[in-house]
Amino acid sequence: MSIILDGKETARKIRERLTNEVAELRKNGVTPKLAVIMVGDDKASTIYVRNKSKACDEIGIEFTEHLLPENTTQTELLKLIDELNSNKEINGILLQSPIPKHLDINEAFRKILPDKDVDGFNPVNVGKLVLGQNTFVSCTPFGIIKLLEEYNISLEGKNAVIIGRSNIVGKPMSQCLLNKNATVTICHSKTNNLKEFTKKADILVSAIGKPKFVTKDMVKEGAIVIDVGINRNLEGKVCGDVDFENIKNMTSYITPVPGGVGPMTIAMLMNNVVKATKIQRR
Repeated sequence: MSIILDGKETARKIRERLTNEVAELRKNGVTPKLAVIMVGDDKASTIYVRNKSKACDEIGIEFTEHLLPENTTQTELLKLIDELNSNKEINGILLQSPIPKHLDINEAFRKILPDKDVDGFNPVNVGKLVLGQNTFVSCTPFGIIKLLEEYNISLEGKNAVIIGRSNIVGKPMSQCLLNKNATVTICHSKTNNLKEFTKKADILVSAIGKPKFVTKDMVKEGAIVIDVGINRNLEGKVCGDVDFENIKNMTSYITPVPGGVGPMTIAMLMNNVVKATKIQRR
């Protein structure tokens, strides 16, 4: 029988721990503070930022939002990041993606100080992840690992297949799994015979943003299925990349959408802000 990996409940436990940690920091006159930069008015990004603000309020982290117009220049964006880097009251900096196409997001990520890079996208932190060193890890892959740990799922020796090679999920996810001694394959839009790879997966992670793309005939019996996708179907309802209803009974573990990976992503962002605060305090 398949077990639903409850990201909502696991995230609640993490937020509860963080609330206690922040309370201790506040007793010592230290208040963690997160600065979020959003360029333009992308509707999905607006919702994500609002959810991050709510999580900060719940835990006791101060939240500041910097809304920049669509026509912001690269120079203006980098100047703001410099100001936040030099502001000792700011512990974490997050640049909400996507940003307008005329801006270079990679240059912006490089500009954020590694110790304030709570999204884990600065090349220094990416490099540390590859080397297996303590660092800030991209929040979605980090959340997935923590969710698997909560259910005492061993990754060692498992055959893991990831669909999607984005810098935000696919690539850091592969490294997280590799660091846990899984054997990792990344599939993408140019992969031939995708089903041949997914059918062999002990752990299947889909992060491509296509509603119900992963069907029953693509999944191995007893596999662990992690659905990162957040999409809307033809009826306008939120759904994942995975055809959940038709697959859930053949898996050993599976994440729902919503209530799976999403809450864990925000919880790990909060975790990274508290971690950054402690590092900077030392």
